[in-house]
Amino acid sequence: MAKIKSSKHSTRKDVIVEQAASLFREKGYTATSMRDLAEKVGVEAASLYNHISSKAEILQEICFTVATEFMSNIEQVELKPKNSLEKVEDILRFHIRMMINKYETVYVSDREWKHLNEPYLPNFQNQRRAYRQRFAAVIEEGIRNGEIKSIDAPTAVLIVLHAVSGIESWHRSKRKIPADQLEENMVLMLVGGLKK
Repeated sequence: MAKIKSSKHSTRKDVIVEQAASLFREKGYTATSMRDLAEKVGVEAASLYNHISSKAEILQEICFTVATEFMSNIEQVELKPKNSLEKVEDILRFHIRMMINKYETVYVSDREWKHLNEPYLPNFQNQRRAYRQRFAAVIEEGIRNGEIKSIDAPTAVLIVLHAVSGIESWHRSKRKIPADQLEENMVLMLVGGLKK
């Protein structure tokens, strides 16, 4: 029987979660079975249960790991001695890099979270809402300080996040611009569009 191969930097559970994220993105959470996952990892389905208890546990792990990374980043940005426009840029760059470098887990946490079980679903929804409110608060501060145009901050947040989720088509593109160029173009358009 094959063993789950882990590396120096990842555990067997990390490998399972990583492969699951890839499958959840390709097939969707509900259409992915534990048998599919075992096949992708290259082990018997029964072996998976030595490392995880269920498919639901994997989804929780993906969603809350991503949510924690975003929340931790915004907390650090809020504390920086920068103006609001610079803070918006820092938040945006973090989103872009996450979408480029951790595409599958970010995609799954953004699209498949609705399949979380209780009590995880309302908890995750609250975290998403709190994150967007904090992002909007940075923009509102910029409006008060005369750095950002007088716009509806929650709408601006939704537009920015929606634009970043469009990086999905960059991943699928056969002829793509380099990642750093993509980041600079997005910052130029999105942050530049907010500037007063």
